[in-house]
Amino acid sequence: MASPGFFLIAGLGNPGSQYQRTRHNVGFLFIDYLADGHGWRVDSEKMQGLFCRGGIHGAQVLLVKPQTYMNRSGVCVRAFVDYFKIPLEHVLIMHDDIDLQPGRIKMVRQGGAGGHNGIRSIIGHLGTDVFARMKIGVGRPSIDHAGQGQPVDRYVLANMSAEEVHLFHQRASLMEEAVALFITRGIDVSMNLINGRCN
Repeated sequence: MASPGFFLIAGLGNPGSQYQRTRHNVGFLFIDYLADGHGWRVDSEKMQGLFCRGGIHGAQVLLVKPQTYMNRSGVCVRAFVDYFKIPLEHVLIMHDDIDLQPGRIKMVRQGGAGGHNGIRSIIGHLGTDVFARMKIGVGRPSIDHAGQGQPVDRYVLANMSAEEVHLFHQRASLMEEAVALFITRGIDVSMNLINGRCN
């Protein structure tokens, strides 16, 4: 059972309407989905982030969307952790992952950045890679017959297809369940009960 106190649930993305539906912004999209389910709006401004605060399963939870652009996400996350004195075991970061197919999610306890600039920034600012993540699959760009494909940086900054958006909404309830398990029972239980269910 997770201990009492604040939880920080941060979704990663880039601010601005031009990025709203891009693959790199699925963290933002899920934070908004989670807030909408509770009748909240993520529109308060603090420490270079948009956030809202409320109760989920008896815990005080901060839902945060850093507004620092992806590669400086750690600035905002560290500021919230310090200001609200949030233990690192109560931090969950949601972000896109190109190594998971669209529709897959994976909860992890810790680990390196895996080429993700937002996670790299958070590791750098927290001084540790021991914090939970929800990896949200966006897949890799397709390869043509000549072995050529869209560069990864352009792929993640491109808008999701209608099919990908539909799949995201199909999986949103499972992501919500993963958050509830993380808050009430901790990352290990969330990993054990969630990972593998989107295969």
